[in-house]
Amino acid sequence: MLSIIILIGAYRYYARLAEKFGKVKWQLGLLAIGIYLGTQIVLGMSYGVYLASKDPNALNNFNYTGFSAANLAGWLISLLAVWGVYLLLERKYKKENLQKPSIEIQQIGKTTEDSQN
Repeated sequence: MLSIIILIGAYRYYARLAEKFGKVKWQLGLLAIGIYLGTQIVLGMSYGVYLASKDPNALNNFNYTGFSAANLAGWLISLLAVWGVYLLLERKYKKENLQKPSIEIQQIGKTTEDSQN
């Protein structure tokens, strides 16, 4: 249940970023969901391999849906991954917006023939 709430929040968080910079909302929203689920899968598989190498019988008694320390750590690390990618995208989009006006300013005064050559 908590993962669903986190996924909805991540989707909306990235959709606001897309709206702010004129990007497609659903694409960035799906990126957020993919990042969250991807890190959850990688962390879950890593923890499963660790448990299997330590004690093979431990996997039979593991609660995959409860509030364990491993689940809480997985949620936290996944949220940090979503937030980190958000910051990277925000920085990238700000750089793109800074470069766009300079290109338009350079085109002022040029005729269509000059810009084609």
